[in-house]
Amino acid sequence: MKFTVTRGAILTRGLSHRCPNCGAGSLFVAGSMFRIAPACSRCGLRFERDEGGFLGAMSLNYGVTVCGFLVPVLIAYLAGWLGGRTAAVIAGLGAVGFPILFYRSSRSWWLMNYYLVLPHHLPANQRRIAADEDANT
Repeated sequence: MKFTVTRGAILTRGLSHRCPNCGAGSLFVAGSMFRIAPACSRCGLRFERDEGGFLGAMSLNYGVTVCGFLVPVLIAYLAGWLGGRTAAVIAGLGAVGFPILFYRSSRSWWLMNYYLVLPHHLPANQRRIAADEDANT
């Protein structure tokens, strides 16, 4: 099946916090760090699909915080590059600060991953359905 919006475009738009459907609208309300827009200002794609979107983004944020931040601090401590107190302070501050800084990316990346797996769910990739077809095929 040939898609109008390719997986490469979805990936690029997800990494830049843009609408996965049209690439023009931002996922977040202007001037707000944490408020996700209800829909794209250009094409109208709903960003808030269900409660699972928040839970998935939170899980992604947690995983990246642990694997991408806390494990390297632990390795640096175990290798002797950081003292115990220094590692504990860095880990404590990072466990609180990193998820806050990564929040926008985690929301965008979760939406991006959804459409990478199911690109045919994007309105731009949908085709007219014949009378004898089922919409789920």
